[in-house]
Amino acid sequence: MKAVIQRVSNASVTIDHKQVASINSGLLILLGIVNEDTQEDIQWLTRKIANLRIFEDENGVMNRSLIEVDGDAIVVSQFTLHASTKKGNRPSYIKAAKPDVAIPLYESFIKQMQEDLSKKVQTGQFGADMKVQLINDGPVTIIIDSKNVE
Repeated sequence: MKAVIQRVSNASVTIDHKQVASINSGLLILLGIVNEDTQEDIQWLTRKIANLRIFEDENGVMNRSLIEVDGDAIVVSQFTLHASTKKGNRPSYIKAAKPDVAIPLYESFIKQMQEDLSKKVQTGQFGADMKVQLINDGPVTIIIDSKNVE
């Protein structure tokens, strides 16, 4: 399971000209899922994201988590995070899980994230053509792969 986490001052998701999610200060989480992902990946990744100290404290040091700043989150499914670009110029998405595997894991990720944050998490819509708008605060962008933990 791979996530691109962006600290934002605001973000929104629009589908068919209708805004379906909107937050102010918090995190935009782009989530890619592969067939090998499990509940363990979800639990590890949601805890890591919720507790990642990337928000500034009173001294301007990135020392506070999303939980500590009571920030909001939007989770957007994005199979393109698992693109393979080694051969040719057209990315291959063969590693990305098909919807029958990915949708239940995506929904479980959202549920676990809500439990970890003790608040509702906004989302895009799995498989939809979404327009994601954000102001990256910092900019701060972190990539986390549950299969490549260092």
